[in-house]
Amino acid sequence: MSVNRQATKVLVMGSIMQLFLGIIYVWSVFVYPVSEVYSWQIDSVKLTSSFMLCFFVVGILTGGKLHLIIGCEKVVLGGGLLLSLGMLATAFLPQETAWLMYITYGIIGGFGVGTAYNAIICAAQKWFPHRRGFATGVVVCAFGFSTVIFAPLIEMLIKSFALRNTFLILAAAFFAATLILFRFIRLPDANTAAAAPAAALLARKQFTVTETIKTKQFYFITLSLMVATATFFILNPSFKTYAAQRGVESFGTIIVMMTGIANACGRLAVPLLSDRIGREKAALIVILVTSVFAMLLWFAHGFLFIVSVLLIAFCFGGLPGLYAVLASDYFGIKNAGANYGAVMMGFALSALTFPMFIGLIDGEMKFVVLSAMAAFGVVLMLMLMMSKKKFEGEVNA
Repeated sequence: MSVNRQATKVLVMGSIMQLFLGIIYVWSVFVYPVSEVYSWQIDSVKLTSSFMLCFFVVGILTGGKLHLIIGCEKVVLGGGLLLSLGMLATAFLPQETAWLMYITYGIIGGFGVGTAYNAIICAAQKWFPHRRGFATGVVVCAFGFSTVIFAPLIEMLIKSFALRNTFLILAAAFFAATLILFRFIRLPDANTAAAAPAAALLARKQFTVTETIKTKQFYFITLSLMVATATFFILNPSFKTYAAQRGVESFGTIIVMMTGIANACGRLAVPLLSDRIGREKAALIVILVTSVFAMLLWFAHGFLFIVSVLLIAFCFGGLPGLYAVLASDYFGIKNAGANYGAVMMGFALSALTFPMFIGLIDGEMKFVVLSAMAAFGVVLMLMLMMSKKKFEGEVNA
C-alpha cells in the first residue's frame, strides 16, 4: 500500500473514531433528564461536564506519553474501552449515589476520551508532517462534529428508551466502534517514505515535557488557552437555559446542534488558516473575536445572542487543533503528544475552575469578566510573538 493511501486511511479512520469520542461535548443534552431521573440539582449535574473535561486533559497527557511506548493502536483501544466502561457503569448507578456519575462518566469516560484523542492527533501529525494544520484540523473537526449527530440522537433515544437504556446503547456503540477502528490508527514505520519529512523536523531541538515547562513560551501558550476557553465552558452546559432567558427558548436544541457545527467548522478552519498566516496570528484573531463576542453576550438577545454563541463556539473549536500544532512548532514533534498534554492543562484548569469562579458573579456581569479574561489572552499571545525570534535563536544555536 502506498504511503498516501496509508496516511489517508489513518486520517479517515481516526476521524471516525473522533466522531464517537466527541460525546464529551454533548452533556448539556443529558442535564435535565439526569436531574429528573436522579432528583439531582441542575448545578450538580452540570458539574459532571467539568470533571469529564478535566480528566480529558489528564488523558491527553497520558496518551501523549503512552503512544510512543505501546503504540497508537493500543492507546486508542484502551481509551475507547474506558469510555464504553464509563457509560456502562453510569447506566447502573442507583439514585442515592448519583454523585458517582462524576467518576463513571466524568473521570473514567473523560480520561478514556483524552488518551484516544491525543493518540489520534499524534498519528495524524506524523503522517502529515508538513501539513500538520490540515491533518490536525480534520481529526479535531470530526471530534467537534459529534455534537451535531449525537445531540438529537441522544434526545430521541431518551424519549424512546429512557435515560438508563440510552447509556447502555451508547456504551455498546462505542465498544463496537473501538473494536472496529483502533487497529487502523498507527504511527508511520521508521523505514517508510512518510518518516522522512518527520525526520527533517526532528533535526531541531526536541523538548521533553520537563524542558518545555521551564520555558516562558509554555506559560504564554498555556495561560492564553486557559483564558480563551473560559467563555465557552460557562455557556456549554447551559445553552438551553440561556436560550430561554434571551428570548429564543424554542431554538434551544437547535442552538446546541448549531454550536456543534460551528465548533466543528472552527476545528477545521482555524488550523488550516494557521498553515497560511502562522499559528500565532491565527490564535490572536480567534482570542480577540472571543473577547468581543463575550462582551456582546452581556446584553445580546434574539438573533444577536445566537450569532454571538456560534462565533464563540467556532473560536473555541479552533483552539485545541491550533494549540496542538502550536506546541509542536515551539517544542518539537518527537514529544508533541506529551507537550500538547502539558499545554492542555490550561484547558483543564479552565473547565474545572472557571465555572465555579464565574458562578460567584451575579447576573450578566460574568460576561464582562469573561471578555476581560480573553483580552488578557490577546496580551499573552502578543508576548509570545515578541519572544519568538529570541526563542528560535536559542533553540537553533
